[in-house]
Amino acid sequence: MPNRKPSLPQRRIVSSRHLAEGDGWEASELEYGMIIAYNAFTRWMSRCMAAAGNADLTPLEILVLHNTNHRNREKRLNDICFLLNIEDTHTVNYALRKLVKSGLLETDKRGKEVFYSTSSEGAALCEAYRAIRKSCFLDGLGRTDTNGDDLREMAAGLRAISGQYDQASRAATSL
Repeated sequence: MPNRKPSLPQRRIVSSRHLAEGDGWEASELEYGMIIAYNAFTRWMSRCMAAAGNADLTPLEILVLHNTNHRNREKRLNDICFLLNIEDTHTVNYALRKLVKSGLLETDKRGKEVFYSTSSEGAALCEAYRAIRKSCFLDGLGRTDTNGDDLREMAAGLRAISGQYDQASRAATSL
């Protein structure tokens, strides 16, 4: 028998009661958890980046910068949108242009394709962010009951549920 955590009392913590009635009410609880986690995460990214030395970047710009810096490989607009699961390419394109203008990214145009990479200033900012993330977030995480296996399991669950939301959004588009 798998090792399961004891079930919690069925107290509904939701943001929209009208979505939490009947079968599947637990999805509303998950959605509320994602809403508050999203807002906490975007606030964290902005404050961590400000502490790293750049208070002018939006959460999307921070994500684009980190994604472009990932594995020190050039990325195209479509690569970044795909990896971040962003459909609105114009928002990412705007973020890329702002990051290039600020000197954090560099471009290399090959034919019709534009490849983006982090400048030395952008890479240094990502490293400063990484150091602050370690001291402010990761070091404190060790004092919780959450370990690396738990984090990987949560991440896998979030990726799976995002696939369900993507499928549902495609279905809703056809209505």
